[in-house]
Amino acid sequence: MTEATEQRSVEILCIGTELLLGNILNDNARWLAEELAALGQPHYRQTVIGDNFSSLASCVREAASRCGVLLTTGGLGSTSNSLTIKTLAAAFDTPLEECLELWDEKVLASGNIPDPSQRLQTYLPQGAQALPNPLGTAMGMIWTPKPGFTILSFPGVPSEMREMWRRVAVPWLRQYNNHHSGVLINRLLHFSGVHNKKIQDKSAL
Repeated sequence: MTEATEQRSVEILCIGTELLLGNILNDNARWLAEELAALGQPHYRQTVIGDNFSSLASCVREAASRCGVLLTTGGLGSTSNSLTIKTLAAAFDTPLEECLELWDEKVLASGNIPDPSQRLQTYLPQGAQALPNPLGTAMGMIWTPKPGFTILSFPGVPSEMREMWRRVAVPWLRQYNNHHSGVLINRLLHFSGVHNKKIQDKSAL
């Protein structure tokens, strides 16, 4: 792997203390890895981090120094441990700004004023673009905080993440690395009796 290839690679960062505790399986990482291979995207690293502001900020800054795209899942929403958006903004010293159109969309979708805590989901780092979530309330985002490094953030709920991935990430990644015309194919081979054959050969010597 060359340095240039690594700088164009895609990393996966899954956020959630429940993953570290083993409360749930990290199926999002497995699914995203398969999707990246199908798209022919170079992918060399996966990380799991808990719901901790300083640890998450440090992890993201490290990723920014070595890869071109960072995919994050989890930590979005209106609960107290939904740290992803504000931590990403702080990691690159960028202020948050409210996207009023997101709030208007929530009001129209619900037919009334949503819970005030949901207003937290309408804040994004300055310059970021919201990724609509057709199956839930937690918006994702796409953001380039520094030249050559882009973050795509998705909810941790698998059904929501996968739908947003298909609608937004797939066409974006195809354009990002359009010089990759093929896909990565992985084959698993099963053998029977190989070990026993080696034992028989040794005993014959």
